[in-house]
Amino acid sequence: MSQMTLLSYLDVSCNNLSGRIPSSTQLQSFDHSRYEGNLGLCGLPLTKKCPGDEESGIQHIIGESEGEGIDEPDVWFYIGGAIGFTVGFWIACGALLLNRRGRYAFFMFLDSFEDWVYVKVVVFIANLQKDEHR
Repeated sequence: MSQMTLLSYLDVSCNNLSGRIPSSTQLQSFDHSRYEGNLGLCGLPLTKKCPGDEESGIQHIIGESEGEGIDEPDVWFYIGGAIGFTVGFWIACGALLLNRRGRYAFFMFLDSFEDWVYVKVVVFIANLQKDEHR
């Protein structure tokens, strides 16, 4: 079972199983509640340590990988997203700050769009009120 890679759900609670939960990322990634009712089971994700865990260092190695939090590719994804957002934001704002005609056209568009939305909302509300009075 420890060689399975596409296992998305496993619940072996209340089966009187015993021994160490195999040290594979698949079986140790499940919630500890999926193993409840098996008093003989030990190892991660359960809090019960297996005999010999402290001498062999298995618990220590597994704890280090879980304590890191975010993987390196994820860190680069977040860094790239933050840099991309910042650069894009300042390109848009810089274009508005430096180009007078562009700034004027942009704010005229926003003003006319605001008027268009206002008219659509008022007409919609008027139609709703007219339908209520019928």
